[in-house]
Amino acid sequence: MPTAILTGQPVPGSSIESELRSLGFDVQHASGAADTETLLARVPAAERVAVVDARFVGHPHALRLGLTDPRFPLAAVPGAVTARPDGRQALTRAMARENSAGGGTALAVDSLADRITAALDADGAAVHRPELGSLVAAVPADPQARNEARQAVAAVDDEAVRLKSAVKARDGFVTTFAISPYSRYIARWCARRGLTPNQVTTASLLTALIAAGCAATGTRGGFVAAGVLLIASFVLDCTDGQLARYSLQYSTLGAWLDATFDRAKEYAYYAGLALGAARGGDDVWALALGAMVLQTCRHVVDFSFNEANHDAAANTSPTAALSDRLDSVGWTVWLRRMIVLPIGERWAMIAVLTAVATPRITFYVLLIGCAFAATYTTAGRVLRSLTRKATRTDRAAKALADLADSGPLAEAGARSLAGTARRLPGFAAPAVALLGGAAVVATAALTDFGGPWPLVAAAVYVLTSALAVARPLKGALDWLVPPFFRAAEYLTVLALAAKADVNGALPAAFGLVAAVAYHHYDTVYRIRGDAGAPPQWLVRTAGGHEGRTLVITALAVVLTATQFKVALTVLAVAVALVVLVESIRFWVAAHKVGAPAVHDEGEPA
Repeated sequence: MPTAILTGQPVPGSSIESELRSLGFDVQHASGAADTETLLARVPAAERVAVVDARFVGHPHALRLGLTDPRFPLAAVPGAVTARPDGRQALTRAMARENSAGGGTALAVDSLADRITAALDADGAAVHRPELGSLVAAVPADPQARNEARQAVAAVDDEAVRLKSAVKARDGFVTTFAISPYSRYIARWCARRGLTPNQVTTASLLTALIAAGCAATGTRGGFVAAGVLLIASFVLDCTDGQLARYSLQYSTLGAWLDATFDRAKEYAYYAGLALGAARGGDDVWALALGAMVLQTCRHVVDFSFNEANHDAAANTSPTAALSDRLDSVGWTVWLRRMIVLPIGERWAMIAVLTAVATPRITFYVLLIGCAFAATYTTAGRVLRSLTRKATRTDRAAKALADLADSGPLAEAGARSLAGTARRLPGFAAPAVALLGGAAVVATAALTDFGGPWPLVAAAVYVLTSALAVARPLKGALDWLVPPFFRAAEYLTVLALAAKADVNGALPAAFGLVAAVAYHHYDTVYRIRGDAGAPPQWLVRTAGGHEGRTLVITALAVVLTATQFKVALTVLAVAVALVVLVESIRFWVAAHKVGAPAVHDEGEPA
């Protein structure tokens, strides 16, 4: 149980002790700094601890935000400071400073909790301070100030603020205006019944899978039910995050489930639509696979660009300045959020088209919309990268190298070509990656199945991939290297399966790309969680993007079309088993040791 140490003399009529107990804290009292330091030392190292001024006046939700958020090692609001186990050492050091002779801040700040926070800042510790908005958190110095603070607390509806803060500050148009106005109340309903965000996330997944099953029936009634259920799944998808924010139930496992289930739901629905179309005599598996490839590559562009600029200073390029000016015109903000087809807009479009049109039309519209969105966002990011002067950090270069997913062949080639790569111009890495990928995809798509040319092109692709990563990815456009690799591998599989022209080849290719894409998404979520890339043995076992491309093109040469379909199926199962088992093991272990949760508070894709 977490411990809260109330410092100073108790104030008659104060509710602070009962509020702390309602948040799950065991409350202990300390008369001064020395007593506080003694009690702090007695709290087990594996437990959260908080130091709270007994004179604190504020909203219960302000305390909840400041003292119970599991994402931050250290956090504070006026009159209270807290530390998770991984922040205890910094808190203990700051407490010792304040208890020593001439603590330094004692005359400037009256509250011991605030003096500890000031000492933490002086030590360079990262102390999270939540945005309180209209919520009150104060340490009144006299009865009149206390009375005014209590009146301020009474004037603000704590529950209304809590409900409002459950919704993302930045979200898509459909989510903001069509879902969140009522899904926040579903989140509150779930919280009051003890449901967890992970349970709601799982319910969203199950609803989407049922929707995919309805679409797979191929009947008009099934398509209508699928569209309705897909919207219901998205409502639950919004609810789980709102429940996490409403009740501060963040977790490492929850963040991973939320992210991976979103991808699983959407791609399973694509498969359901393709199965339903097949029942009606229309083969749209190539379109379904193309939609998955396009959407996955869009995400990789997002992830790569963000990681490349993770540590960069603010963008002062003309493109960024234009974007800032457009932000001042309200309607352009919503228009730009809609045209990039975030998940709310995309799922609403898919659901409506499923109900009223055919799977083929649904996929055509989806591909056109996503292609336009990808062109718009990528072009903007290229312009920003070309017009800004930013130095890529070693961390950014390492993240891009991990996202590249280079296997043993590319790694060995990179070591041999390092000298050559250093003599090439700055744009060489993305240019070489693009040319090599385009060559293998074009050869696979334009030559007859079973011919040797795709294998030759794949061998060239191995060399170009090695050259692209032979030096640190610190160039202005080097963040394009991972998306080019993803597109090359996925589209090669699509082209060869289509060329095989045998029943079942494209569904098998869909399964293989889904398994490999999961591995790439898992890499992203590990990097975002500061856990590093997947272990080297996993990357080498999976072969790397260039190794898998070489193997698949070789199989297309030596096997018949029917045998190639079987080989794709076997590869899909093998890759899925390896990456899923390792991924589940990693995330469950990270959850058990209390690794920090990373939840996306930005605009969803």
